[in-house]
Amino acid sequence: MTGFIDREEVKIIPALISFALLLVFIAPLFKHIVNIGNIFGMAVSGALTLAFIFYGRTAGRLKALWGSTAGKVAVSICGGLAALFVVYALTVSVFMVRSSAKRPANSDTTLIVLGCRAKNGYPSRMLRMRLDAASKFLDENGSVKVVVSGGKGKDEATTEAWAMKQYLVSKGIAPERIFMEDKSVNTEQNLKYSMDIIRQEGLSQNVTIVTDGYHQLRAKMIAKKIGIDDNCAISADTSKILLPTYWVREWFAIPYYLVRGKA
Repeated sequence: MTGFIDREEVKIIPALISFALLLVFIAPLFKHIVNIGNIFGMAVSGALTLAFIFYGRTAGRLKALWGSTAGKVAVSICGGLAALFVVYALTVSVFMVRSSAKRPANSDTTLIVLGCRAKNGYPSRMLRMRLDAASKFLDENGSVKVVVSGGKGKDEATTEAWAMKQYLVSKGIAPERIFMEDKSVNTEQNLKYSMDIIRQEGLSQNVTIVTDGYHQLRAKMIAKKIGIDDNCAISADTSKILLPTYWVREWFAIPYYLVRGKA
């Protein structure tokens, strides 16, 4: 096959980059985080690391495959699928960035903070970062109200909403500005039940969703499904070591949601 290099050599720079990515996707395992994001990331970065380290053998085997009609078909199909996936991932990533960037233009809005795990009645680090982002906006816009949304998981001592409210109060947010939605168990219920409270309490129906940036696109899609045609976003910071895993997970979660309709 024209273009293959026959020399047996280690491609040091791409091998090191691939190995560094492998470590990035392994790191969440030490926090007991395992999902399609880091599984896929480990598989791809691990395969690339080995392919670059054993570049001569990899190139030789591909060249041998290319020597037969069936091999050409197989290589072409695999290459085409890989290229399509790269284009898909880049396209989705652009929409993810755009969805996370639309902040509210003024104080005519109600925040909905999407729940995340609470440990022993206290928000997890990821949930605290969402609440910190909400608290900053609430401090800057004194008339804005917030709905904290999240029920009680099997391994949680309290509802996520209760833990979220206590945290915001500890940050100086007046309790009367905080409304609790404590029945939901997923993002769709977060938004649906929160909207029920917003309507019942006569709050502004211009909704701003507070969640991690990687999650904003899917949250926006779910919001549209339940009748929130447009919403703004306040995006929390995500731990740099966890961001690649959760970002890649969204590449799979979004089509899963479109096909299955499950958040």
